[in-house]
Order: sequence, then structure tokens, then C-alpha cells
Amino acid sequence: MARISAFVRKDNNDIFTAAGSARTLNADDAGKIVQLATLAGSTVTLPAALGTGNVYTCVVTALATSNSHIIKVANSTDVMRGVLFSVDTDSADAVGPFAATTASDTITLNRSTTGSVSIGETIRLRDVAPGFWQVEGWFGATGVPATPFSATV
Repeated sequence: MARISAFVRKDNNDIFTAAGSARTLNADDAGKIVQLATLAGSTVTLPAALGTGNVYTCVVTALATSNSHIIKVANSTDVMRGVLFSVDTDSADAVGPFAATTASDTITLNRSTTGSVSIGETIRLRDVAPGFWQVEGWFGATGVPATPFSATV
């Protein structure tokens, strides 16, 4: 009887997806690593939160040199809940939490106080209920770290 290997090699296209300058995610992107890799910044728009449990992970793989890396919800009713931790890169890597407010719907990594200063910054977003995204992760910061959360949608 022939043995079938349980090891299946995934192509990088199965694991990673590029945000480019602007990308609207869909269910096919769930479980993939969304690379924030554009020097002019990337804007990632999440699908509408329906409670699917889908997880989208955004990782800074190139530091923006102009504009910002931005992650936002799809509509004016969806909001974010959760905490992002800052690592202050010019203060002995001091760590501090920033919680989403009740109206938070956008994360902006602005190349200084709110992120996009360290390769590997990671933000994980889970569609937990209709209208709600759960957020967790970390970002690097220079100067006085500030909240990356805002209400712009």
C-alpha cells in the first residue's frame, strides 16, 4: 500500500497577499497575511463584519516613506474593539497599550507616533459579530506613542 504524505507545501500565493496602494479584502483573503509593502503607503478596507469568524492579518513588510498604512472598516456601522500595543523604539522599547474607542473604525500607521517604523508590525482583525471587528497586535513608534485608532469611515 502506497503511503500518502500529510505534508503539503503551500505556495507563497496561498499564504501572502499584497495590499498594494489600495486593497479591499474579501473572504478569499481570510487566513492570509496581508503585506503592507508599499513605500507610498497602503489602504486596506475590510469586508463588512457579519460574524463569520474570518481572520485577516496585516503585517508591515516595508516602511512607508510617504503617506500612511491604513486599515479601515467597509461601512459606517462597523467598528473595531480591542487593543494594540506600541513599542517605543526610541525609549528602550517601552510598551504601552492603546484601546479602540466605541467609535473606532480606522487604524493609521503614520510613520512615527502610531506605527510603520518597524518591519513586522502586526495587526490581526477577526470578524466576531455583525458590525464588530476584534483587533489585536503591535506597532512600533517613535516620539511619544499615540493611539492609531480613529473614526474616519
